[in-house]
Amino acid sequence: MVHLTQVHGSFAARVLLARLADEGIDARLRGPVDGPYRFTVGEMARVEVYVPEDQIDDAAYVLLANEVEDATALVEPAVRRSVHHRGVAALVLCAIVVAALAPVAHFVGN
Repeated sequence: MVHLTQVHGSFAARVLLARLADEGIDARLRGPVDGPYRFTVGEMARVEVYVPEDQIDDAAYVLLANEVEDATALVEPAVRRSVHHRGVAALVLCAIVVAALAPVAHFVGN
């Protein structure tokens, strides 16, 4: 077994292990994965990922595919969220203007 990468936290390690297993790669985890103290930050949460030497190229390809997928997945929701926030902001602004002008309209009408 050769070192492929390291991740932080047991959740990220399990997700990567599942991805590698889905591609037929027999990976192993070393570190605080199933212990009673599951750290999620810092060096104490580091989990090492190992794969058979003959599968290292395929495993590296899976890592690259994950990075590309993560990079493209982060862009789309941010754009969608930005458009949504602008719509909400416009609606709130309209409500404020209507609330501010309502007394003026009532005063002018009398």
